[in-house]
Amino acid sequence: MKEYPTLVLYLETVRSRDRLKEKPHLLGMTSLELEELAELLGEPKFRGRQIAKWLYKHNATSLDEMTDLPLSLRERLKEATVLYRARIVNRSVSRDETTKLLLELEDGQTIESVLIPYEDRVSVCVSTQVGCVVRCIFCATGISGFARNLTAGEIVDEVLTCQKETARRVSHVVYMGMGEPLLNYENVLKSIQILNKEVGISMRHITISTIGITPQIRRLAEEKLQLTLAVSLHAPDDMLRRQIIPFAARYPLQDLIEACKEYAETTGRRITFEYLLIRNINDSISHARKLANLLKGMLCNVNLIPYNAVEGLELDRPSQARVRAFRSVLEESGITVTQRVERGHAISAACGQLRRRSQLPN
Repeated sequence: MKEYPTLVLYLETVRSRDRLKEKPHLLGMTSLELEELAELLGEPKFRGRQIAKWLYKHNATSLDEMTDLPLSLRERLKEATVLYRARIVNRSVSRDETTKLLLELEDGQTIESVLIPYEDRVSVCVSTQVGCVVRCIFCATGISGFARNLTAGEIVDEVLTCQKETARRVSHVVYMGMGEPLLNYENVLKSIQILNKEVGISMRHITISTIGITPQIRRLAEEKLQLTLAVSLHAPDDMLRRQIIPFAARYPLQDLIEACKEYAETTGRRITFEYLLIRNINDSISHARKLANLLKGMLCNVNLIPYNAVEGLELDRPSQARVRAFRSVLEESGITVTQRVERGHAISAACGQLRRRSQLPN
């Protein structure tokens, strides 16, 4: 994976002795970038590696915690850089210990992150944008509109903040929160680089979920990362898919499927197709048969997700019998099917609900 430099502007302005308009953020820099920063401040490279260890291994929230750095260096870092950590403004915990956090960013915007403990692992679902432009009909995030992309550091901060919430180590990260990850490609890729190389999360334990931004799927394939790509399909044909995901009209289904086949061939990784079952919209036997034909012969599996109710949206979840019938059609066609274990239903763990509630007048 290539490096995504954040210090270019910093290097140029320091060398020319101009003042920076904005101080660079430490969180979001790689060890290599922090080594360069240390040298700029007249310190040996290993100081940069020490800073990286404090940020990503010890989960430091302030420079004062970095006690093996000289006091003079900590003071210079305070003057030249920023170390901001998101503030938890709301916390909801379900009976199964799924925890949804509403985080306030430096500019006052808020995002959601979800900590999901399992018996054998701890997963964190992260957001990649403040709001979302995709506006899927079943999602609360798009209702609030789109504000901006998250930086790589802000995405990493979500994982580190969730790590502080649990006595167990975060082992899995899923990019399935607020926003469309592939519309924030550079920052998402850099955050993955940091989570993998600096925090120590296995690439095979990282999942990117997308509604299917076809050019970026092809671009991601060239990175040849051993992560999991999850494509939110939700319909077996273009007409229905455009009704459920209006933004998907830009990316015809057949082209998307071809891009997914190329991705699987290039990376050797099985693609997961997410399929949200919404009562009387996309959950019929006919829909299941169309989906089976669409995915026939692909290196993939289908993850079925019964709809999780969102306040203010008039959509329903199908009956268990209807879900079983849909699943049977796919399995009889030779497609591997999983069904998402539902977590956090009581705390509105679906994307955007906690943030939306915080924005509504009391």
